Amino acid sequence: MKIIFYLGTCDTCTRILKELNPKPDVILQDIKKQKITEEQIDLMRNLAGSYQTVFSKVAKKFKAMGLNEMQLTEKDYRRYILIEYTFLKRPVIIVNDKIFIGNSEKAVSDAKAALA
Repeated sequence: MKIIFYLGTCDTCTRILKELNPKPDVILQDIKKQKITEEQIDLMRNLAGSYQTVFSKVAKKFKAMGLNEMQLTEKDYRRYILIEYTFLKRPVIIVNDKIFIGNSEKAVSDAKAALA
């Protein structure tokens, strides 16, 4: 399976998608238009090792909802990602049994190599 979870309104995601230039066998899922499913977030967790790894603490709603003042559990991270798409660290790229998370140069470079 090859899938890229991204946000279509995010300039960084758009730039990374252009750089990756995914082939037709790659599923592109705009997380604002098509919500992340429980199965998908659980797959991300299995590949990444935790829900916290795919959770974005820089999302505007993180502070707005007071989550920065709470001790979040893995269950909480999962729940908030399912409720609010902006809590997913983007993009998340899954290539078979590998996961690449976020927009760091290394993540994007590694994802590009895996997709080639």
